[in-house]
Amino acid sequence: MTAARCGEPPATAAAASLESWLARLESRHPLGQAGIELGLERVRRVKDVLGHALRCPLITVGGTNGKGSTCAYLEAIYRLAGFRVGCYTSPHLLTYNERVRVDGLPVADQELCAAFARVEQARNAAGEVALTYFEFGTLAALEVFRARQVEVVILEVGLGGRLDAVNAYDADCAVVTSIALDHTDWLGPTRASVAFEKAGIFRADTPALCADADPPPSLVEHALAIGADLHLLGRDFGYFGDQQQWTFWGRGGLRRGGLANPGLRGRCQLRNASAALAAVELLRSRLPVAMSAVRRGLIELDLPGRFQVLPGRPVIVLDVAHNPQAVGELADNLGGMGFFAKTIAVVGMLADKDIAGSLAPLAGKADLWLLADLELPRGAAAAALAEVVNGAGLGGRVECLSSPTQAFARAVSLAGENDRIAVFGSFYTVAAVMRSIKDGR
Repeated sequence: MTAARCGEPPATAAAASLESWLARLESRHPLGQAGIELGLERVRRVKDVLGHALRCPLITVGGTNGKGSTCAYLEAIYRLAGFRVGCYTSPHLLTYNERVRVDGLPVADQELCAAFARVEQARNAAGEVALTYFEFGTLAALEVFRARQVEVVILEVGLGGRLDAVNAYDADCAVVTSIALDHTDWLGPTRASVAFEKAGIFRADTPALCADADPPPSLVEHALAIGADLHLLGRDFGYFGDQQQWTFWGRGGLRRGGLANPGLRGRCQLRNASAALAAVELLRSRLPVAMSAVRRGLIELDLPGRFQVLPGRPVIVLDVAHNPQAVGELADNLGGMGFFAKTIAVVGMLADKDIAGSLAPLAGKADLWLLADLELPRGAAAAALAEVVNGAGLGGRVECLSSPTQAFARAVSLAGENDRIAVFGSFYTVAAVMRSIKDGR
């Protein structure tokens, strides 16, 4: 068999071809899939060769937490309004295809492979640029959207904003959902430094939204310095309501009332939904949307791994929370669920996260900690998690297991029908448990 030429996927079945492409991307760049190398120069060089020039509105969504939910709200609303929507998010849970969606559906392996081949050809033409896994995938997603002739593009920032690959594309509306400490090795050690990086997705004379209730001055100052049309939560848009319904409000006395609570669970979802609605209102002249699409988009949405409560007994909660702010919201949401005889926490985390800060919100709220090794280059050992739980006096009994799958199986074996299992700490942890449930293990 003749070896595949550079730029061509191996001649295998569609699924294997995608697997081969992804394996190639993971191994090609010195930092690999888990590594991070920020900067826009590489992406822009290949983007120019590809000739990417979007002819439709583009919304970029950044933030520490809430990015995926906000993207999902926007995607659902515009899809139900009749627009052809391209949405790019990361990371994925079960399959890479989840990252690139058109009209709410993951694109097929064949489409992705064709886009990868075109990016590879452009990469070589640009001087064999050394793209990272995320950079390559971002360019490929835009190739898919161009081929599908989508009418609105939604891009989720991977990390930070200013130097993230999606920022090679100018947003017609940019949203920052929240600002908290995470990825401090790359974004800096303070909320001010993190906010500045996230504000890098703003553009002059275009809507720039921030849904953080207390944005650092660095974000506001940057927006003003570049002449962005800044909209702040609580000043220019916001929400109020109760457990039955809520109202969105915006500039100029705008009111959108009688809205049902979002389909996604959790108290933070009104904030995310209001950010999405603010963007919809600001782009209404280019993308007119009926309120019926807004109402359906908010309540019909189902996004795996975001305070996802599975049916049955014991109650199982899956949440990709992996930093102090997100786990704090998870703890609040767990507290609002009612009484359970016992709460079992299944946790696996990456070593470069703020483990102590992330576990602290559950102090006194877990009766049993089932801590799992993550067999990844950045994965934390269960023993390291146990040191934090015991050292900080978080309460509850502790067991260490070799994988999230084993930890979840142990939880199921110990849980009674009136108990609750909360799985969190990383996308990798939730994904492993989701696969075990799917496979019936």
